[in-house]
Amino acid sequence: MEDLIRKDKLQDWYHAYHQEIYRYILLLLGDHEQAKDLTQDTFIKAYESMDAFQGVTSDKNWLYRIARNVAIDFMRKRKPIRYMLESFATWPSDERCPQQIAALGETERELYRALRKLKRSYQEVVILRKNKELSIQETAEVLQWSESKVKNTLFRGLSALKREMVKEGYEHETWY
Repeated sequence: MEDLIRKDKLQDWYHAYHQEIYRYILLLLGDHEQAKDLTQDTFIKAYESMDAFQGVTSDKNWLYRIARNVAIDFMRKRKPIRYMLESFATWPSDERCPQQIAALGETERELYRALRKLKRSYQEVVILRKNKELSIQETAEVLQWSESKVKNTLFRGLSALKREMVKEGYEHETWY
């Protein structure tokens, strides 16, 4: 009976959050197929550790935290040296299918291109705060940071993103 309740809860979470989790992992990795696989891995890990979920954070934030850890573990295992370099410099992949590139407006393409050049901590906080629209408190829960670290890193990340956008020739003020 308890296992059935756990499966129902996981199914509810999956239906409510799988698209958001997929898009979050996709923004971290830049690889659609891998994002699909790691989304599944996220929900498997959530099921396996459901007993440890104490409800201190929201279901969604807990799943984002698991997704982040799954993505980081994947990157570390895939190519440890590349992971270290990417953690300090760039985004792992620029793979996008032609339909997606065509669907993006010029501003979005410039923004994603510049975002990929930021260090990983800036990418994560900008994605969670500005793309996923999590609050500062929610972002702190997902990243397991203090709220002040989220605020400082977001400020620095947005400043770095703006510099990248300007460096690439885009000087419009309403993109961030």
